[in-house]
Amino acid sequence: MAFLTRYSDDPSAPSVGSALRDLAVRAAAPAVVLWVLIVGGGLFIKGPLKGLSSEDTISKDVQETRTRTWDSITMVLSHIGNTEIVIGVCVVAVGLIWWRTREWWRALVPAIAISLQATVFVIATAVVGRPRPHIPHLDPAPPTSSYPSGHVGAATALYVSFAMLAQSIERPALRRLVTTLFLVIPVLVAYARLYRGMHHLSDILIGAANGLVCALLAWAYLRRKA
Repeated sequence: MAFLTRYSDDPSAPSVGSALRDLAVRAAAPAVVLWVLIVGGGLFIKGPLKGLSSEDTISKDVQETRTRTWDSITMVLSHIGNTEIVIGVCVVAVGLIWWRTREWWRALVPAIAISLQATVFVIATAVVGRPRPHIPHLDPAPPTSSYPSGHVGAATALYVSFAMLAQSIERPALRRLVTTLFLVIPVLVAYARLYRGMHHLSDILIGAANGLVCALLAWAYLRRKA
């Protein structure tokens, strides 16, 4: 069974109880390990690496490329990763996928992905508490710290899960187009957050890693027949 077609290859319906057990063992438990790794990385950056001073140069270099046009464009791109936008898009997508496939276990994949990501992110950012870059911020700073990027993590978790769900599209050209669009969105959000001075580069990279791993855990949460 191919990883990306696991739900199409085996459309059998699980019981609610078995799905919850799989979710705990195959997604939630590995997410705890992910959280430990992310927190450890953040504390290492703040401690022995002394905040990676070279990243200040990167942030200042990106700041120098700002223009009114790109300020406006990146404002829109940054908003794509906002909590309310991510949740709203996810709720609509889950409803549409459930209605279209009649498979609740498949429809819940994006919701599982962003839930895992958000849980790891919120606890990790509270523990690490890394300050944001020392350059002018173009967005209001949320109460969370800079590490890891929640916007990038949420966008990555949501749209990578969409990209995997899109593999069930039968028309190859349309499948490739939709997949590419979904995978490009997190990259644009990541650039916007760096451009707007809201995160260090490592915050963005670890945020993307968090979102990607959570999307993969969500996609694989349910046992399928070999």
